[in-house]
Amino acid sequence: MPTLAHFSDIHLTAKPLGWRPRDWFSKRISGWVNVRVLGRGRRFKLAPTVAVALMADIRQRQPDAIVFSGDASHLGFESEMVAAAAAVGVGDESLPPAVTVPGNHDYYTTRAAVGLGFERNFAPWQEGKRLDGFHYPFARKVAGVWLIGVCSATANRWRGDASGAVGAVQLANLRDLCDGLDDGPRVLVTHYPLRTADGRVEPLVHRLRDHEAALQAAKACGISLWLHGHIHTAYVLKPTPAIPFPVACAGSATQNNRWSYFEHVLGDGTLVSRRREYDPSAGAFREVEVTEVEMPLPQHQG
Repeated sequence: MPTLAHFSDIHLTAKPLGWRPRDWFSKRISGWVNVRVLGRGRRFKLAPTVAVALMADIRQRQPDAIVFSGDASHLGFESEMVAAAAAVGVGDESLPPAVTVPGNHDYYTTRAAVGLGFERNFAPWQEGKRLDGFHYPFARKVAGVWLIGVCSATANRWRGDASGAVGAVQLANLRDLCDGLDDGPRVLVTHYPLRTADGRVEPLVHRLRDHEAALQAAKACGISLWLHGHIHTAYVLKPTPAIPFPVACAGSATQNNRWSYFEHVLGDGTLVSRRREYDPSAGAFREVEVTEVEMPLPQHQG
């Protein structure tokens, strides 16, 4: 049965960051204050060490594929992307095939988004089938499973705005892309969630703004599983009449005392999600929780 290692929100940084004069008049200033003064940096103090343990555990577990659902960085600097890509082994051919999409911190400013620093540094993890002229969405088939990457991150101007959107064009392209895929389960990968752990829509400044349209597109595409990050606590939502497939949030792989990732096993009509958590005393990850839910069989054939 295909196995996916799914991690997210590693928030690695670098020195020097590479500040330029224009950065002092952007959202990066408030972000820097949050990291250096308000405690965010302390919450990710051990992130480089934990990232090493994370990749060692994934290598030892030997999944069929890796899924990284974004937020490689704190402030979207190119230097952070370089450091993060190196830390998780992008381009290392000894690792399983991987798929990734950017998070809102990777698109922290308009310049970060249009500069494509994330896409450039994570290019080997964004290989796949696309519609002509569009980078997103893309699809990569691994071990009989279609991993479909959708960009839900947007550059937001205001300090407190951490919301995102897929956009009408990309959602239309997602439907067209799915129409051309052959058989096999379809796993949608975004940064933003559909719902919180208690099944609610996120607050306005943190949510996927077009979550309802994205849900309808996912249904039309015959999605079997939706994987995401953004919320730093891991959880799995079972299918409901409104959302007819499981949704799994990887949480943050590197935040103090929340550091974990999922190992998802896609069975015949079931999803088994094994949450592996970092143990600081051992310097390694260990299994702490197993969740099993129903997962719809592929409904849409190309």
